[in-house]
Amino acid sequence: MSRIRVTKPVALTALAGVGACLAIVVVPSAFAGTTTPAGGTCTIRPTEKNSEAPLSCLGVTASLDHLPAVGEQATLTVDVQAQADVKHAGLSIQLPPALRMTGKESGLAAPTTDTFGQRTSRTLALTPGTHTVKLKVKAVAAGPAQIQADISDIDRPDPRRAGHDSVELTVGKAKGSSDKGVSVTKADASPVHRPGSGIRPARPVTPKAPAPGHASTASAAASPRANAAATSNARVCVGGAFRNRFQSAEGGSWNGKANRDEPVSNVNITLWGKPTANSGTQKLATGMTGNGDGKFNLCYTPSSSVISQAWVEFQTQAGRMWSVVDGSGRLYATATYSLSNISGNTNLGNVYANEGQSRAWHAFDTLNKLWWNRGSTTNCWATSQQDGHCTPITVQWYPGSTDGTYWTTNEDKIHLADNDPDSEHTTIHEAGHALMGKLYKGWWPKVSNCSPHYVNRTSSTSCGWTEGFANAVAFHTFKDTTYYWGNGSSMNLANDRSTNGIDPGDACEARVATALVDLWSQVDGGWLKSNTMMSRTWQSSFREYFVTDRPDYGLDSGTTARNILYNHTIQY
Repeated sequence: MSRIRVTKPVALTALAGVGACLAIVVVPSAFAGTTTPAGGTCTIRPTEKNSEAPLSCLGVTASLDHLPAVGEQATLTVDVQAQADVKHAGLSIQLPPALRMTGKESGLAAPTTDTFGQRTSRTLALTPGTHTVKLKVKAVAAGPAQIQADISDIDRPDPRRAGHDSVELTVGKAKGSSDKGVSVTKADASPVHRPGSGIRPARPVTPKAPAPGHASTASAAASPRANAAATSNARVCVGGAFRNRFQSAEGGSWNGKANRDEPVSNVNITLWGKPTANSGTQKLATGMTGNGDGKFNLCYTPSSSVISQAWVEFQTQAGRMWSVVDGSGRLYATATYSLSNISGNTNLGNVYANEGQSRAWHAFDTLNKLWWNRGSTTNCWATSQQDGHCTPITVQWYPGSTDGTYWTTNEDKIHLADNDPDSEHTTIHEAGHALMGKLYKGWWPKVSNCSPHYVNRTSSTSCGWTEGFANAVAFHTFKDTTYYWGNGSSMNLANDRSTNGIDPGDACEARVATALVDLWSQVDGGWLKSNTMMSRTWQSSFREYFVTDRPDYGLDSGTTARNILYNHTIQY
């Protein structure tokens, strides 16, 4: 039976700001910064007013003087705002494939071009005020397009010394036909290109738990042996591999993220089609892509040996265990081109997610990395939930979003801002909050002095615990101690007693996170036992976790464990 040590549990509610009394909790975890702005005078808000993203000393805005159609030029204006002196500020500008830079802007590096478009950058020495950069761009292709601008303090990587902005437009073919915004929730697959330089092989995934359960109507893709038998029975099968091209903060930097080309695992897929020329559209088969390779094979037995028309649709949902939705709660969907009069086995080869959905699919596949090593004894995210009664993890993201970065308790939803999915650590950090919420069965600690909070500074023991756990989930998943932000900046949080720049004690989330990771890896043989304990008794601080609960549940808190804490400046 679970033990709760508060007289009045907060129904997944906790403080979202200093002095706030709220009916819901917004946990602003991924924006844990590194240094409090001098004098607390920085006021640039990078996101909408209801977001928990921190105020920054640097900001950036991007705008076009008009919306160009194919063949037309426009002027892109990038305004950099500074409220503090920054010796080395990195300005990065990225254009989509539909736009190209024309002419030269003094000080900007020569643009580089790849699958993701064009990039240029410049290092600035900033004093308080506004610095403006203008450049000419030309529309070269029709369709959805996004311009991105980032500013960051190269010497002090921190969301409180960084800014991001974007311009979304749909380029038209004729003059006056371009429009503001993009619509990418449902889209066609991207063209197939051969992998380019910098493409890494997919990281190996070792399943340590069953695959996420299929949706109620789903059936697994047929095995190769089953396919051979199916062909003799006049079944028609469509197969291939689903992949995503994306830019990753992990392995990148402020002026150039790493280009990735990886399979997307455990995607809900549907074979749609018209069995005969005169029939309506029907759902012919369902399944999921393979784990680690993105492969799929969907089969249907028509009344004759030929299907009149068929195509495959991929949605950002894994069974019923996790999903990525747009601002209206709709799943993203990429569909292949339509096949006509098909029979036997058809191999589509590599099918790529629509490029406008790239970040949605990146966030989706990042959650798959957590799923396989989530530390649960059930087929749910947490041991506190039983098979058949699982609750999912839901991520909301859309192009240009300023609604992030946080997890809310009342709706149990992660909100990611525009470039957040580029950082897998940010996605998993937020998922770590969602996981703690599931382990705690609807209870949440009363957290104080946590808005704002800084990853390497003292906050409170309750904030150090909730944020430290979320950081530890990311570090445990990726087997590192470096935190990456969506703009490509990073900070290594490995520490011991001699480390400068990280406050000591269990009110500092970096210390708690690294202590947890070391306990799990060096003492507990993984985090399964720890998570099982947390599903039965709930903690408001790391002290409570270590001193009271670990001994009660047979987890070591003796000399070896205490030496780990001592190494991270925590003593009980």
